[in-house]
Amino acid sequence: MEIPVIKMDELYGEKRTETLSRLHDACAQWGFFWLENHEVNEELMHMMKVLVNKHYEHNMEKSFYNSEKAKTLAYEKAASNVDWECSFMYRHRPKSNSHDIPEVFRTTICDYAEELVKVAEKLAEVMSENLGLEKDYLKRAFSEPSVGIKVAKYPRCSHPNLVMGLREHTDAGGIILLFQDDLVPGLEFMKDGKWVQIPPTKDNRIFVNLGDQIEVMSNGIYKSICHRVLPSENGSRLSIATFYNPGSDAIIYPAPKLTYPTQYRFQDYLNFYSTAKFTDKVSRTQFCQYSFSQDGVGSLSSSFKQFPLNLTLMPTLGHEAQQKVTKFQ
Repeated sequence: MEIPVIKMDELYGEKRTETLSRLHDACAQWGFFWLENHEVNEELMHMMKVLVNKHYEHNMEKSFYNSEKAKTLAYEKAASNVDWECSFMYRHRPKSNSHDIPEVFRTTICDYAEELVKVAEKLAEVMSENLGLEKDYLKRAFSEPSVGIKVAKYPRCSHPNLVMGLREHTDAGGIILLFQDDLVPGLEFMKDGKWVQIPPTKDNRIFVNLGDQIEVMSNGIYKSICHRVLPSENGSRLSIATFYNPGSDAIIYPAPKLTYPTQYRFQDYLNFYSTAKFTDKVSRTQFCQYSFSQDGVGSLSSSFKQFPLNLTLMPTLGHEAQQKVTKFQ
């Protein structure tokens, strides 16, 4: 099972339509994907990795193995309610806690966070576009975004069958951008009822997954997927996860344009359905939202002219449906 790969530079080039379509499918069918060509400074990414690993080895590793949960595992007792991880949280926006971060990489982590914010905002724009919303919809809906970085090490574990690195969960927030270990695996995401292993990062790729609030705002079109981390007896795994979340006071609700339509003629729906039967249901339902005017129930054919068609969905339509849509644009 091949995880979707999105090349960010192609979202703005000749392959834009094709790449937008691939991104839409990744968000709707998977809830996660690899991101390449993201333009985050490679030297900055390298420094983050080096400094975090060094800080862990010098300041965190010994105390972790001396902790109660580590001692419990030494007696080969299963631990079902703990996570085999060693971590700290850097809050970047709206209020920074940089004074709590080790001085050795205080500047680096701040600069890294700013780079990742730019990536998240670009993704929010194209995701909004893919959903048929205003380009800045998600950014506005997030209000003043909350941005933070969870820096974690999943230490080598002598009894990986007795504990989870991180218990299965979905992420609460918005867009999560993960820069992870390039050697040690462990991250798994659920796909079609089965756990899919996310391989170690290569070539500074960023792994992106969507949080619960994106699923809500997209009215369930985009998915927040359950995931977990398995510990390894072969080494410690690095995880640097940047969370681009709604602000704490943001009011969360499905985008009105994406909620189910309340009025349309069934015959009009059948007429459209006859040419779009084998497209996904979401695309048909989105279209039907534009089937009536403010004055009352309208016809699907007349609404073609008003419908802000998401061109990335065109490849999912049958040939007849594509011709019909194009005719009215």
